[in-house]
Amino acid sequence: MNRPQLAIYGLLALIWGFSFLLLLHVVQAFGWVGAVAIRSFVVSGAVGIAALLTRRRLVFKGSWRLVAVLGATTVAGQLVGLSLATPRIGTAMTALLVATIPLFSLVIGLVLKVEHVSRTSRIGLALGLVGTVLLVGFPAVPMTPDFLFGIGCSLAGCFFAAFGSNWARWRMGHVGSWEQTAGAFLTAGLMTSPLLLVVPVPGPVNLEAIGYLVALSLICSALAYTLYFKLVAEVGATLAISVEFVVPVVAVIVGALVLGEKLTPPQLLGGAVIIAGCSLVVGLLPPRRGRRTEPEGAPALALEG
Repeated sequence: MNRPQLAIYGLLALIWGFSFLLLLHVVQAFGWVGAVAIRSFVVSGAVGIAALLTRRRLVFKGSWRLVAVLGATTVAGQLVGLSLATPRIGTAMTALLVATIPLFSLVIGLVLKVEHVSRTSRIGLALGLVGTVLLVGFPAVPMTPDFLFGIGCSLAGCFFAAFGSNWARWRMGHVGSWEQTAGAFLTAGLMTSPLLLVVPVPGPVNLEAIGYLVALSLICSALAYTLYFKLVAEVGATLAISVEFVVPVVAVIVGALVLGEKLTPPQLLGGAVIIAGCSLVVGLLPPRRGRRTEPEGAPALALEG
């Protein structure tokens, strides 16, 4: 990567690392449904406005059903899971569990027959499972039912994110990244907003909370994904998605410094093992010689909090 690409890479790691802190504040203010539904509409609206300003035509003809599946899984499913998990298990642990997405993606890719499992990938998958056990089995807080529920929600969100990425690669190669982003967030907002009747916004929302929501939507979603897709186009999907392994490091540091969150040594070891395993799965370790073959399409919308 050249210097501009490294700058984008580092900026994405910082943005998505801080996104878990913003997500926590947004969930506390808007509730888990509001955090997903309102954010989804803000993101889709922002992408639509950007398209108008840049005179970019968004074409959805014949692809709305495909986009709806992407919105239901990678956006709604992932963000609901993370919104339920973050207040229960903390930003740092949520971010470390998000690093398991490539592991889920590999398994789903096998089921959909769009992935080939090498010996290295099998080793990476085994390491990821060991790391997850260490991360979940030795928490710094009591293992209450609420804590276990948060773990389950986080892993479910990771599964949905991985499924959406495989779906985008498998069925949506003809749909542009702008259309995928705008359409997925719009359909996610339409799917989750009726739940506001059951789980309404907890109470009056102040300007600070609105600022958190706007920052999470515009910076961590709209802007970050624009930069991410640019990086994918320039350096390839495998190298671009490796930013996912830097994001938990940033999130752990932010959680410790800002929120005073603690992780036990086995959990830190588990996070490192997960990252190593995912690096094997996506082909970053060991370094491949010769020409690198990239999967079709970008791993869409699967990195942030």
